[in-house]
Amino acid sequence: MECKKYSAGLMSQSFWFLEFKKAVKMRQEGMAYDDIKKKCVEENLFGAAKEYRALRMAGYIITRVKAMDDTLVDLFCTSDLATQKLINLVTILRTDRLFFEFVYETYREKVILGVEIMEESDVNVFFTRKEAQSELIAGWKDSTKRHLRSCYLNFMTDANLLTVIDKKKMITPPILDIALERYLQSVDEEVLVKALTGVN
Repeated sequence: MECKKYSAGLMSQSFWFLEFKKAVKMRQEGMAYDDIKKKCVEENLFGAAKEYRALRMAGYIITRVKAMDDTLVDLFCTSDLATQKLINLVTILRTDRLFFEFVYETYREKVILGVEIMEESDVNVFFTRKEAQSELIAGWKDSTKRHLRSCYLNFMTDANLLTVIDKKKMITPPILDIALERYLQSVDEEVLVKALTGVN
């Protein structure tokens, strides 16, 4: 994993699985990124309320698609729904350093320790720790961190790393499809396997 700057960019995003799926399909068909973006906006493929929103969504989603090589694109197109959702999550983890660190440091640790529930306070503890390490994060407003907290938990729920039962977020580490696991190992991203499954 290359080291990117911390960012609060996920605040403006959703999991957008169906939208991501459409963009990956176009990429597999050989369309250029600019053409994908144009098609998404002109035909409003993502059902955005306003054009500027369609542009932003397309920009974010194409950033995720750009984080995929041809092998991962093909793997996505031939995988089951659960694996496709995990691949969407993988592209988000590849493009957002802070969210990756949260999944790797907080989620994985809870899986290893056998803790069953993810609490909002776990995310708060994570941010407190990061504030001590980064002046940038220390300078963020509380509302930014609240927003990110809810994004992180929603993304993980959408990817089935968390399952909501009686309003509690239960930790449900996935069993990775062997093809995805081997792919991640082949591109030296064993760290993502560990982050997602909690393997020590």
